[in-house]
Amino acid sequence: MPLLPRLQLFEFLDQPWLPGPLRRGEVDYLRVVLDRMRPYDSVAPQLAELLRTAGTDRIVDLCSGSGGPWRTLLPALRAVHDRAEVLLTDLHPVPGQELPPGAQYRDTPVDATRIPEELTGVRTLFEGLHHFPPERARALLADAAARQVPFAAFELTQRSLPYLLVQLLLVVPLVWGFTPLIRPMRWWSLALTYLVPILPLLILWDGVVSSLRTYAPEDLERLTTGIGSDGYRWSSGVHRVQGMAITYLIGQPRRPL
Repeated sequence: MPLLPRLQLFEFLDQPWLPGPLRRGEVDYLRVVLDRMRPYDSVAPQLAELLRTAGTDRIVDLCSGSGGPWRTLLPALRAVHDRAEVLLTDLHPVPGQELPPGAQYRDTPVDATRIPEELTGVRTLFEGLHHFPPERARALLADAAARQVPFAAFELTQRSLPYLLVQLLLVVPLVWGFTPLIRPMRWWSLALTYLVPILPLLILWDGVVSSLRTYAPEDLERLTTGIGSDGYRWSSGVHRVQGMAITYLIGQPRRPL
């Protein structure tokens, strides 16, 4: 399927000035969607293999937002690697998340391009790589390779015209439909969704922009060229599950740590 040109536009969720209720409203919606659809439970075996080859039980998740897919993914991962644990981090933390056993949320900011040395473990990034322009994405990936840390990124968005058309038609109705499932229910969330529909439009904009920023497998191949040299290897592709296409990028040392 022909790709649209990649455009590094802005997303509201990336902006530090975004008012707290709007940030919380968007991440709450994304949380409910991931919890209901559970698209990433299928990558548990890949993550378990990365943990095994790295000789660790710990995952450091970057750009975690409201907790990403971990409410359902961590139990699925523990079914195949029972000691797995995850530390969730974000540049703009959203504390107070309900998380499964084995998950912790770091409530101080973590820049994914400057990860503190004490945060060791397999690095993961769900729906986050597209936020970084190529030069910053390469720096993020190069740091994982330089430290010989396994890395895995996954994204559901696609940079294609059919996918964008589906978003334009369905995102706003989906926001209206999923909002009543958000717990705890907040009066301002209802007002900003149904009375003055700022949240549906904000989520639609960020969704369309996310698609236009998404790296396809061929982009990822160019992005990782020369990173890690002989000591690190990269693989990318598309994993299909339940009618959804998940683009992945996996990096790991050529020799076990």
